[in-house]
Amino acid sequence: MAFLRETHYFPSMLLGSKREIVVLKFGEKTGKKAYIQANLHADEAPGVLVLFHLEKMLKEADKKGDVDGEIVIVPSANPIGQSQWNHGRIDGRFDNKTGVNFNRDFPDVTEEVAELINGKLSSDEKGNISLIRSAISTVIKGIETVNESEYLKKYLYSLAYDSDIVLDLHCDFDGISHIYLGTPLWENSKDLSKQMGAKATLLSRCSGGDPFDEACSKIYWELAEKFPKHPIPLACLSATIELRGRCDVTHEIAKKDAENIFIFLQRRGFIKGQCPDLPELKNEATPLEGVQQIQSNNSGVIVYNKEPGDSVVKGDLIAEIINPLANEVSTVKSETSGILFTRRSNRLATNGLIIGRVAGKEELEGKGKFLLSP
Repeated sequence: MAFLRETHYFPSMLLGSKREIVVLKFGEKTGKKAYIQANLHADEAPGVLVLFHLEKMLKEADKKGDVDGEIVIVPSANPIGQSQWNHGRIDGRFDNKTGVNFNRDFPDVTEEVAELINGKLSSDEKGNISLIRSAISTVIKGIETVNESEYLKKYLYSLAYDSDIVLDLHCDFDGISHIYLGTPLWENSKDLSKQMGAKATLLSRCSGGDPFDEACSKIYWELAEKFPKHPIPLACLSATIELRGRCDVTHEIAKKDAENIFIFLQRRGFIKGQCPDLPELKNEATPLEGVQQIQSNNSGVIVYNKEPGDSVVKGDLIAEIINPLANEVSTVKSETSGILFTRRSNRLATNGLIIGRVAGKEELEGKGKFLLSP
């Protein structure tokens, strides 16, 4: 299959408007598929530049006939968020019409798929995967959407559900490279964290928010628990890759990230060629339940005492909040030991604002079922 650039148009839900998404396809449909997208949070630029450079690499490999399987790329996955500019600033994390995070509330189809495959599973792993993916396709087609955001999520899920590998590229405000991954995937997915140089890998069976990566992968371990007498492998390695901070946008950084994704796909058999040695793991994975959301205890100016990537010990000073109107200095300390992996880029805080996150090894009490930030 020659390189294809396809444009998908949304049904018009607003007079005089039309949304579109560009989809890039490489290789051929052989039963193997990798899917990569960026910019689902439309105000996060690093992944877009990474895929710009990865596109060049994949085009060259495709010309040589080195792409083995199908690789699908969506360089900018959220035209709705891209339109949300106000006074020179973009707000691409939440849908302005619904208030819902663009990377939350993706379809959770496990129960519906379970009903469709009940009594049809066999002892053949590949056959079971095919059956499950066919059932997912049926369920997706039946999903009714009432607004653009719901349609976007349905469409992106329809592009990715039958993939063996799904990578969703994001970034934080100011942070180190880190990856969100399903706990059951970790043992057979360490090569992703190693190759991407992730300084933190955060694991959960269910984050509670139905993000895009979980929609693609979680269904397999949930179905395996529902049907223990039949072999259902973890057929989709799906991960959210956080590419440092919003301002970490240079050709040098993006080319390196694109190269690492290319090598990862190569090592996974999607691109022919000899891979370099796999780098060492930067840090062991930690539970998402162990992440402390560090909150401001006052309003004012944030003065950080720690940099992203710093190791912290419980009780360490993370930041001071300076309130000049009351002549107050409030100290914010870590309640766990681990790595400070993100912090705010804007140095003004309201009382209770999340100003940083520490990846700790131990699960924290009182986390509840919603483990991700809003």
